[in-house]
Amino acid sequence: MIIGYLNFDRTVLLVLTPVVLFAMSSGAGEKYVSVDFEVFGNVQGVCFRMYTEAEGKKLGVTGWVKNTREGTVVGQVQGPPEKVKQMKYWLSNVGSPSSRIHRAQFTNERDISKLEIHGFGTRY
Repeated sequence: MIIGYLNFDRTVLLVLTPVVLFAMSSGAGEKYVSVDFEVFGNVQGVCFRMYTEAEGKKLGVTGWVKNTREGTVVGQVQGPPEKVKQMKYWLSNVGSPSSRIHRAQFTNERDISKLEIHGFGTRY
C-alpha cells in the first residue's frame, strides 16, 4: 500500500513540477507600468535630481531623471503600479527639501511586461 501511495505522489509531482516552474520563470501575474514625467517649478539647483534618484531607489522603481534647458526636470519611472504611484506622488508633492514644485505632468503611461530600464540614474 505504501508503494502505491508513493507512486501517486511521484505522478502528481511529475505533472505539477513543470507547471509550477513555468509560472515562476515567466513572471506570471507580474505587471509593470512605465510613465514619463516633467516637473515644473524651482527644481534646478536644489538637488532635485539627486533626491529623485534616491527616492526611486528607496521605492524599488527603475528609471532616470534629467534637467532641461527650460528649467524643468524630466524623466521616466518604471515598476509595479503601486510603487510608480508612490513615485508620482513624491514628484508632484514632495521633491527635494529646497525645491518648490508648481506642477508635475505625467505622460505616456503604459503597461509593460518587463522592466526596460535597470536601476535609477541621472542623465546629463
